[in-house]
Amino acid sequence: MAKAEFSLRERDRKRLIKDRLVRLAVSTGGVGVLAALVLIFLYLAAMVLPLFSDANLTPNIAVKKINSPDPIALGVDDHGQHAYLVSQQGTIDFLVLNEPTSKPVRRDEIGSGFTLFAKSIASQGWLAFATQDGEVKLFRPKLASTFNGQQRVFAPSVERFKTNLSLQSNSSLVDFSFSVGEQLTLAGYYQDGKVKVVWQDSVGKQQSYEFNQPFKQLDQIILTPDGATLYLRSGSELVVAKKIQQSFVVREVVDLSLGQEAHVVTDINLLSGAYSLLVSYQDGLVSQWFDVLADGQRSLTHIRDFQLASELEFLLPDTYRKGFYSFYTNGTVQNHYTTSEKLVMFNRAFDKAPTLAAMSNNEKYLLALSSSTVASSTLMLASVDNPYPEISLSSLWQKVWYESYPEPDYVWQTTSANNEFEAKFSVVPIAFGTLKAAAFAMLFAVPVAVLGAVYTAYFMTPRMRRVVKPSIELMEALPTVIIGFLAGLWFAPIVEQNLAAVVALMMFLPVSTILVGVMWHQLPKAWVSRFSNGWHAAILMPFIVLISMVILSHSGAIELWIFDGDVRVYLAEHGIGFDQRNALVVGFAMGFAVIPTIFTIAEDAIFSVPKHLSDGSLALGATPWQTLIYVVLLTASPGIFSAIMMGVGRAVGETMIVLMATGNTPVMDWNILEGMRTLSATIAVEMPESEVGSSHYRLLFLAALILLVFTFVVNSMAEWVRQRLREKYRAL
Repeated sequence: MAKAEFSLRERDRKRLIKDRLVRLAVSTGGVGVLAALVLIFLYLAAMVLPLFSDANLTPNIAVKKINSPDPIALGVDDHGQHAYLVSQQGTIDFLVLNEPTSKPVRRDEIGSGFTLFAKSIASQGWLAFATQDGEVKLFRPKLASTFNGQQRVFAPSVERFKTNLSLQSNSSLVDFSFSVGEQLTLAGYYQDGKVKVVWQDSVGKQQSYEFNQPFKQLDQIILTPDGATLYLRSGSELVVAKKIQQSFVVREVVDLSLGQEAHVVTDINLLSGAYSLLVSYQDGLVSQWFDVLADGQRSLTHIRDFQLASELEFLLPDTYRKGFYSFYTNGTVQNHYTTSEKLVMFNRAFDKAPTLAAMSNNEKYLLALSSSTVASSTLMLASVDNPYPEISLSSLWQKVWYESYPEPDYVWQTTSANNEFEAKFSVVPIAFGTLKAAAFAMLFAVPVAVLGAVYTAYFMTPRMRRVVKPSIELMEALPTVIIGFLAGLWFAPIVEQNLAAVVALMMFLPVSTILVGVMWHQLPKAWVSRFSNGWHAAILMPFIVLISMVILSHSGAIELWIFDGDVRVYLAEHGIGFDQRNALVVGFAMGFAVIPTIFTIAEDAIFSVPKHLSDGSLALGATPWQTLIYVVLLTASPGIFSAIMMGVGRAVGETMIVLMATGNTPVMDWNILEGMRTLSATIAVEMPESEVGSSHYRLLFLAALILLVFTFVVNSMAEWVRQRLREKYRAL
């Protein structure tokens, strides 16, 4: 017997090694993909989580004993190194906080004989002294530094406002306020109860106005920085006077206690920007008020409350942001942000409540003064890390009543021209825009793609299918930026000019398709038999093109017939807005981009249904349509559902089409003729402009995280439904 020259053992060992290597490569690739997804999620979460963290305050980073008597105001620079102190005697002491000496490096004299003091909002930094005779002096301490080689040298100065205005009157001045805007305005309250306002007009001429009605007791007088609004508080009653031409007119008298005797007003402060009032009550309640337009009239309206402790000593509004610090008897410091209604900080920073406090302009340093004796006080400097006060779950996902808005609303607005801008970071409008764009795109794409897949896989002849299917799949390779470019600059103007015809096409094309089918079945069988059943699409296409051309050519007549000659005017009269780049354009454009994805997967699922199932159904007497509906589509339903979910994921994450064809207006309206802004478009537009590490910057990462989570949820739900459908129809 001949000896065998070969064995399978060696070859089996090589195959085993190859199988293990391939298995290792496939497993590594799969695990790598999962790891990459997890790492992306963790990175996005790490960028987002700091938004919801509390602020940090580090007290006593510098402590300095001073001997300045009767301090009434203070300030600190943006580096936390230098400060100034204003005394009741009219002196300004400039101090270096990190030096042990208690002597000031410089002292300026404003004058003597001043008994009254007032200050503007912190962002302006102006201070003023006044005598009982009405003489007023305005000044602004400046904590500047110069460079001498490589060394920075403290070079403080005092800017003095030169003016001839005064508050002289026949009676003694009791209290006053001022504003330094486009023009200087002074407002004074006198011992006889009179209130007088003095200002310079555009040509430098002095103007004055005196209220006819005296005020028996006036606790506070506040003038807004623009000099246009005067607040006069007597107890819990607030008089709001507006400047109209050359006089001040009382617009309204507001009961700040809201009719509750327990709410006794102790103080009012202007919030940053001077659009809002912070009202402090004896029981520790603090409320925010601002003007609201209703029925064509503006009125001071109570907006929200902050329930603080009754041991509240005083408030310190932020320099630029819409927040405020509260100081308590036991030395506790809190910080609240009005827009987000968020308690940002709670810290026992001092042994007792300070007498005075001030923030640096960059809001990174808090300087407090604690008086121990009449002639001795202590300055205590604290560093503040408060990067994201405007972010909270309520400000992101609930309606917020923003300053000067008529009612609470969802608003996304991240930039403005001034520093006192109230950031509006509601994610709801852009999340809504994402769903709106996807919904209208799927409304157009799903019927066309699924029905096209059904016809191509079940009815179309193999010869025509070999042309149609690759052509549609080739559409997926078309860059979406090209689709968005054509949609925004070419298709949108056509839709605007022929809006009536487009609406008519949406109504008549389906009907005309059915009518063409009915007419086809009415033709003699001798004619119909000459055409193969799978070539109906080629027969229908010329009719669709012809009907579209006829309707578009008669757009003006249709507009005259249905919309009384002007569709834009007709829509406006019925309260329907219209933007050239709207959801209708996005639905067509993004639907065109999504159709290949849905069509390809759905067509493969239908075409892959085993032939013996449909043949068996037909052999048992079912019609082709019955076989399609009750056998083929049910068997292919997991694949069809997966195709639709893949299309939804593609539509939700689409960027360039919605960026170029929507107008990017973050409005919440289901109107198909108005635009929207999506999460992906917001990221693409605003990421290059956002400051790294800012609230805006991290919110864009939150938008990316929402997109990732939404896509994961949709795909997970799609897989779960697909598996259920697969189990249900496996018996077929």
